[in-house]
Amino acid sequence: MTTSNDLSVHGHVTIRYWASARAAAGRESDSVPAGTLAEALAAVRALHAESSRFADVLAICSILVGSDPVGSRDPAHIDLRPGDVVELLPPFAGG
Repeated sequence: MTTSNDLSVHGHVTIRYWASARAAAGRESDSVPAGTLAEALAAVRALHAESSRFADVLAICSILVGSDPVGSRDPAHIDLRPGDVVELLPPFAGG
């Protein structure tokens, strides 16, 4: 019997990194199994646990699921579907 907390029953989603998030991750994207945004974020934190900057950058990122901003919604209550793309956008400066 599987539960909703069993990551093996979820499809993979793509996490795309931008700017300083990309630098901290050392790559453009990752594919992780996840049923909720909270699970996806936990998975990428675990993947990049060796990066001292990654968690700090992730904490200040704006997050989009597809083209929809997450805002202040609880990631545990944001369901993801297999194939979804999550964008991690750190603050940008420029003109």
